[in-house]
Amino acid sequence: MNILSLFVLIPLLMMAGLFFAGNLKQIRCVVTIGASLLLALAIGLVIAYLEERSAGETAEMLFTADTVWYAPLHIHYSVGVDGISVSMLLLSAVIVFTGILASWKMELLPKEYFMWFCLLSVGVFGFFISVDLFTMFLFYEVALIPMYLLIGVWGSGKKEYSAMKLTLMLMGGSALLLLGILGIYFFSAAAGAPSMNLLEISRTHLPVESQRWIFPLIFTGFGILGALFPFHTWSPDGHASAPTAVSMLHAGVLMKLGGYGCFRVAIYLMPEAAQELSWIFIILTGISVVYGAYSAIVQTDLKYINAYSSVSHCGLVLFAILMLNRTALNGAVLQMLSHGLMTALFFALIGMIYGRTHTRDIREMGGLMKVIPFLGVCYVIAGLASLGLPGLSGFVAEMTVFVGAFQHTDTFHRVFTIVACTSIVATAVYILRTVGKLLYGPVLREEQSHLADAVWYERLTAILLIAAIAGIGLAPLWLSDMIRESLLPIIEHFQ
Repeated sequence: MNILSLFVLIPLLMMAGLFFAGNLKQIRCVVTIGASLLLALAIGLVIAYLEERSAGETAEMLFTADTVWYAPLHIHYSVGVDGISVSMLLLSAVIVFTGILASWKMELLPKEYFMWFCLLSVGVFGFFISVDLFTMFLFYEVALIPMYLLIGVWGSGKKEYSAMKLTLMLMGGSALLLLGILGIYFFSAAAGAPSMNLLEISRTHLPVESQRWIFPLIFTGFGILGALFPFHTWSPDGHASAPTAVSMLHAGVLMKLGGYGCFRVAIYLMPEAAQELSWIFIILTGISVVYGAYSAIVQTDLKYINAYSSVSHCGLVLFAILMLNRTALNGAVLQMLSHGLMTALFFALIGMIYGRTHTRDIREMGGLMKVIPFLGVCYVIAGLASLGLPGLSGFVAEMTVFVGAFQHTDTFHRVFTIVACTSIVATAVYILRTVGKLLYGPVLREEQSHLADAVWYERLTAILLIAAIAGIGLAPLWLSDMIRESLLPIIEHFQ
């Protein structure tokens, strides 16, 4: 069996194991073993990929496999990875593992909860390994469908409203994607042999006239999941209502499907249209970056603060992709990785704090650093990563994005780059404001003066995510080089 298919098989086996699990202990055992195997497999894949590259392997995709699914429409189960998808698989495995730990105390229908969580993982992993457009779209839908039940059943607050809003918005994006994929397929048939394979389509060169109407469909369809303005409104409500681990996986990985799809499909297959129409989406993504950051300043709910922060940071990913140069694209991938880790850490810590204080309103909390110092220190580290402190992943990612964006010498690109840079100031404001109100000063409520600090599985969750954030910040070159090399086939289309 191809090594990449194991990323889909393991979560499916976890679901089978959960079906036969008889109690909570067995459920925890199944999901922990499965998540550990996925993390070990992802680390092993990174090592194997680096070894293949060091040996001089120059193929666009490594560890490929191809099986015919439906010959009349040329649909194949085609998988393969480059440095970008390998890094996204590693990110997904880390967040799935820590998400399992964050759900350790799940008591409401735990078997059903983890089965939907595993199905969500199937979609995420399958999407990142897919080379066939239909297979990619199939796994994309598999990743979206469980969100409705995970939020609607196990969420909090306006959970039914949030789940329905999220599902309708993202399914609307899926409709645009399906139209775009069908357009790519039929126009690729006109330009050469009909195919759903990304690599084959990229070599046939779609007609520019068809690119002009397909590109907006694909970029908008994926962009909706990446919180593209004005289609971002599902994101804050969805994050606020989702259970902790679902928020971690949703913001940390699921939203990255949007950015990944934008450059893997939209700009890779339609470079001429990307160059002609990028200015429209640069305006929209620039608004996302600034609007998300400034909206976070006025929020008082911890989850809403992080949700609007995610709108800003994911907008920065799409903004960087539209710069269409190697440095900015490299920064976009680094930003996806950095944001995925730090927002997962934020949501994990927010869940831990809420489980103790039973509130997410920063106006009702204070002085928690004295009471729960471990969680307090971890929250400070997450905040420093978000505002771009040197030595942490946020600094490396954002500097690469802005340097790449400023390489354009025309007024339009530079003005919007400067506008996007103002989000850094806004980020510092809401992070420092939140940290000050939440952790320092007097303890506001008597019941909050006797809280218990993190237990072992909470400490392990936070330590793993902080180690990954610091690892990217302190030693980014191996990751950056792996990504940059994989961008060459995409960059060649713009030269």
